[in-house]
Amino acid sequence: MLNAVVVGAGPAGALLAYLLARRGVPVKLLERQTDFSREFRGEILMPSGIAALHEAGLRQPLDALPNLSFRTVELFRGARRVVAIPIDGFDPPPRVAPQPAMLEMIVAEAAKFPGFKLERGVTVRDLIYEKDRVMGVHADTLEGPRDFRGDFVIACDGRASAIRKRAALPEDRIMQGFDVVWGHVAGHFLDGRTARGYIGSGHLLILYPSPEGHMQIGWVIDKGTFGDIKKMGADGWINELAPHVSPDVRNFLVANKTGLAHPFLLDVICDRLREWTAPGLLLIGDAAHPMSPVGGQGINVALRDAVVTANHLGRALIMRSDEATLDFAARNIQAERWPEITTIQDMQQIAPRFVASNSLLSRVVTGAPTIAFAKIFLASYLARRLDPFLNGVTRVVMEQ
Repeated sequence: MLNAVVVGAGPAGALLAYLLARRGVPVKLLERQTDFSREFRGEILMPSGIAALHEAGLRQPLDALPNLSFRTVELFRGARRVVAIPIDGFDPPPRVAPQPAMLEMIVAEAAKFPGFKLERGVTVRDLIYEKDRVMGVHADTLEGPRDFRGDFVIACDGRASAIRKRAALPEDRIMQGFDVVWGHVAGHFLDGRTARGYIGSGHLLILYPSPEGHMQIGWVIDKGTFGDIKKMGADGWINELAPHVSPDVRNFLVANKTGLAHPFLLDVICDRLREWTAPGLLLIGDAAHPMSPVGGQGINVALRDAVVTANHLGRALIMRSDEATLDFAARNIQAERWPEITTIQDMQQIAPRFVASNSLLSRVVTGAPTIAFAKIFLASYLARRLDPFLNGVTRVVMEQ
C-alpha cells in the first residue's frame, strides 16, 4: 500500500488525513504545534464547509461540539440599524464552531484507523528530493532532526507554508489594502444569536457571539496602521471604536473593557499559486491559495479542498498507482478546485472597495436608502450573487 505525508493539521490537513486513513491509506500527519490553540483561527462554518464535513461522515461528531448558529445578521451605519437579515432559514445555517475543538475531534476520529499517525511538535524545514521528485520532508522534532518519507506529500501548512517557499511554485498576488484587528470581550451581547456589522466613514466592524462565552470583534483597518492601534490599549481601542457603533454596543464594551482581550493583527493576504503541484507534491488550502477574510471562506474552501483531494489522490494511492498516475491525480485536484477558488477570490475583492472606503461612492452605496432599496427590490438578485459564499461554486461530493 502506498503511503502519504500530510504537513499541517489545520482544517485541510486534518480532514484529508482522516479521509485517507478511512480509505485505508497509511498517512502521517505532521503538526508544528503541540496543541491546536492559536491566537486566531477561522471559526465560522458556512453551509459549504458544513456540507464537506457531512460528506466526510462527521455530522454527529460535529454536532456534538460546542457550536452556535446565527439567527439574524444586523447591519448598522453608525448608530442606526439599516437592515436585519434573518438567516435561520438556511439549511444548514452558518454556525460558529471553535476550530481547536473541531480539529481535535477530526484527529480523534482519524486515530480510530490503524494507518493514521499524528506527529505533534514537528517543524518542517525542507523537502526531500530524489531525481527531482519529492519523496518526503526534513523536519525538526522535539527529539531532534528527523526525516519523514512517503510516496506522496501534501502540504496543508497554511499561508506561511514552508513547503510553498521551498517548492518555489509561481504565484499570482492579489494586493490587499486592509488588515483586520481581532479581539474578543468576555460575555454575550444581545440574545447570543445575532451578529452585527457596522459600516460607514471608512470603517467596518464585525461583532458576533462565540459558543465559548465571549463576543468576537473584527475591525477592518488600513493596511500598515496596526502599530498605532496596538499602543492604545483597551481604553484607547474602545474610544476609537465608540463613534462608529450604536450606544448599546458602546456601553457593552465600556462595561466589559477589563475582559477585552489584547487585540492582534490578521495580516490580510490573498493570492493563489498558478501551479499547486510538483512531482510527488501537492499544496491545498491556504498553502495553495490564501483567502481574504471577506465572507469567512478560508476554513470552508480548505475543507472542500480536502474532500476533493481524498477523492482523486486517495483513489490513486489505494490502487498503488505509479508516479505518473499520482501526479496526474494531483493535477486533477487543482483543475477541479480552480473555478471555485478563483471565483470566490475575485468576489472577495468587491466588498472592501465600497464597505471599507470613505469615498463618495462608498457613502452612497452603503447609505441607508440604498441598502433599504436593495433589500426590497434586489433581494433575490443579491441572494444569487452571495450564494458562492454560502454554498460554494462547484459540487463537492465524497466518493464512497
